[in-house]
Amino acid sequence: MAERVEKIIGKFNFAGELVEFASFGNGNINDTYLVRFANHEMEKPYILQKINGFVFSEPWKLIENTLSVTRHLREKIRKQRGDPDRETLTLIESETGNAFYRDDRGEYWCAYLFIDHTKAYDKTDNPWIFYQAGKAFGRFQCYLSDYPAHTLYETIPDFHNTKVRYEAFLEAVKNDTFYRAESVRHEIDFVCQREGDTGVITDLLCSGQIPLRVTHNDTKLNNVLMDSETMEGVCVIDLDTVMPGSALYDFGDAIRSGANKSTEDEQDIAKVQLDMELFEAFTKGFLGEVTLTPTEIEYLPFSAKLISLELGMRFLTNYLNGDKYFKPAYEG
Repeated sequence: MAERVEKIIGKFNFAGELVEFASFGNGNINDTYLVRFANHEMEKPYILQKINGFVFSEPWKLIENTLSVTRHLREKIRKQRGDPDRETLTLIESETGNAFYRDDRGEYWCAYLFIDHTKAYDKTDNPWIFYQAGKAFGRFQCYLSDYPAHTLYETIPDFHNTKVRYEAFLEAVKNDTFYRAESVRHEIDFVCQREGDTGVITDLLCSGQIPLRVTHNDTKLNNVLMDSETMEGVCVIDLDTVMPGSALYDFGDAIRSGANKSTEDEQDIAKVQLDMELFEAFTKGFLGEVTLTPTEIEYLPFSAKLISLELGMRFLTNYLNGDKYFKPAYEG
């Protein structure tokens, strides 16, 4: 594998001589490597990533979205006298002049500048850090507010279409292929009792009551790089799921993942609580950077509830279908 990765590294226009490379990060989807080059006695780091073709069946759409959105972001950052190489992702060209390399197995690879002097947090109970995450995601929304969202590809169709997720859930319950439904009957009933919630945001979008926007769709805390010294939000990363959608998706997912006092796989339900101080910190940061419509603001709290329901429904669907997508951390 190491020999293959080194061969792929040679296909990109990195500056200098290769020093080393190693697996990097804790992402579950793509294979990621930190690559170091020596250039005039200075080391320069890059990120190399193999796109997961199972999750992203048409990787070129992901790359096209990333390239288009980062070009737009770079222009906005320049106008604010910022540093585009630090405040958004910078794709490295391959030897073919493209922002990717397709290997002999048909797999797609991308490379980016590594953003130095930053750190990412998987979890925090510090309101300042979560406030900065809110600012970063709000700024991301603001800079892309005039981007024609409808021109972006859906890299994962119906990713946050909760109505479609609910239909898939019902199908899994009906089929009960692995005879597991009876063991989670209480959870199934819980979801079914909330069917009316599933179409709220999609209906608002379809009726034009809220605008279609460019959305990140994976607004976990660790997708914001923080300055190592000031702890200010520097750059929103992991743009694989940038698609057309609603700002409510991004806000809701950030609160679901970041303002939860427990983890996604917490077994003691009593520990699953909303940290209101973190909720308020993120909301203040987010709304301080982007102007939303009155209807969007009205539905911000609901969005956290809906995205939590959506993910729980996905976990339950996965369980009923034999754990094909999410791998369980423990039995029962």
